[in-house]
Amino acid sequence: MSGRGVWLRARARLRRFPAALAACGDQAAAYGRCVATAAAGPAELRRDSCLEEFQALRECFARAVRLCPS
Repeated sequence: MSGRGVWLRARARLRRFPAALAACGDQAAAYGRCVATAAAGPAELRRDSCLEEFQALRECFARAVRLCPS
């Protein structure tokens, strides 16, 4: 049994990533700002502190991947 098919599918997904990222620039920027702000303070970065922004980015990626040609 070969893992070749797994690698081919993974490469195909990775090739679509730049287009998905370009389509979700606003959401990626909002998430990045949130993480940078949360990490810049004296307190530690906590899990789920930017959950809303992350979910918006994740949903945008999912939509963009469905719309991007394979």
